[in-house]
Amino acid sequence: MSIFKKVKNTINLLKSVDIDQLAKINEKIDLADAMKSLGSLDERQLAGLMKMLKSKGKKGQHDLPPIDGDFYNLDLKLTDAQREIQLKVRNFMEDEIRPLVNEYWRKDQFPFEVIEKFRDLNIVGVPYEGYGCPNLPFLMEGIIAQEIARVDVSISTFFGVHSGLAMGSIYLCGSEQQKQEWLPQMQKMEKIGAFGLTEPNVGSGVAGGLETTCKFDGENWILNGQKKWIGNATFSDVTIIWARDLDSNQVKGFLVRKENPGFKAEKIKGKMALRIVQNALITLKDCQVPESDRLQNANSFKDTANVLRMTRAGVAWQAVGCARGAYESALKYTKKREQFGRPIASFQLIQNHLVEMLSNLTSMQTLCFRLSEMQDQELLTDEHASLAKVYCSMRMRDVVSRAREVLGGNGILLEYDVARFVADAEAIYSYEGTKEINSLIVGRAITGYSAFVS
Repeated sequence: MSIFKKVKNTINLLKSVDIDQLAKINEKIDLADAMKSLGSLDERQLAGLMKMLKSKGKKGQHDLPPIDGDFYNLDLKLTDAQREIQLKVRNFMEDEIRPLVNEYWRKDQFPFEVIEKFRDLNIVGVPYEGYGCPNLPFLMEGIIAQEIARVDVSISTFFGVHSGLAMGSIYLCGSEQQKQEWLPQMQKMEKIGAFGLTEPNVGSGVAGGLETTCKFDGENWILNGQKKWIGNATFSDVTIIWARDLDSNQVKGFLVRKENPGFKAEKIKGKMALRIVQNALITLKDCQVPESDRLQNANSFKDTANVLRMTRAGVAWQAVGCARGAYESALKYTKKREQFGRPIASFQLIQNHLVEMLSNLTSMQTLCFRLSEMQDQELLTDEHASLAKVYCSMRMRDVVSRAREVLGGNGILLEYDVARFVADAEAIYSYEGTKEINSLIVGRAITGYSAFVS
């Protein structure tokens, strides 16, 4: 709900309160000053105010609780400044993205007009220091990922690829000159980034050997191979390409500009998930990249893994957002949908589904909150991030499935949003490491034995 709508609704409510009630309220607070603060209220806080003011409701009536997926009030652990950012992102997603997202998802197109609007939020490159970045805790990167995915996972993926994977690669592995060239422009979204690691024949096995190769010819690096499922790559200004050096057999990273000779990006069509994300099949045929565009601090797959570790927590938060969006959509539907003369929210079996969904969602939220705290305390390891990805992506699947179930036949229609969450959940389940691969990472950590095929 926008600030304007919040204030308007509350003004209309105050008009319905009698003069004695207003006088009592004004004895304790200055209503004029209070009205200025109403814009910062979220849905739950506003509902509480409305409940107080409706003290003279008709006998037998009761106010239904607000629709809010934060059952354990984790938002209370945020500072006032952090909470302000969270609500700013939420309002943006509700006002700017929700009205258009289903149409663009249906058309398999990207709403380029939202990029300029994203700039005003100043949330790109949240955890990075310098280069115009906000330099906020990693926790806020997770909170933002949740808020965006709560409305649409595709937009969250677009944002995560640009702000997390692409900018993160430059931030962790680039030279100071490369950081100065790219990060300020990417923070303002004047330049858009993509991240090219996965290949047509190499997904989970990237650590064991990329098929995309690079070789220095004395003047330029020559890249050959293909990359698949590369989000943003059909329109990105720069794509981070990871390739195996034919001479050293080590993985190196490159800043490949869209105009580089030998670089070609083709849109992947026919997807059932993340349809707004413009994924590309990239073909590199004798693609020439100067030494100045080689990531100077990326010299092995361990450097690539550092980027993935940093961003995998954000993917777990995306799963939380997807599950929350599905749960809140389903809860809203059950309060409005009537069968046998009653809202279906009053039925026992529907309530059981809703409680199961909320249980999963709440456990996911608390796990990710602690995960981000560990990341801010520099305690995060690969296995911590992997466990979150495994658990949250599994529980997310259960939540969206139950949301689809309580909506019945309407659950397959875009207009109710749940169908989109169900489809997009399948993409989250697979990217940034499958359940099986992330499970083996955790298994290795707790047993001391590697079960990876050598």
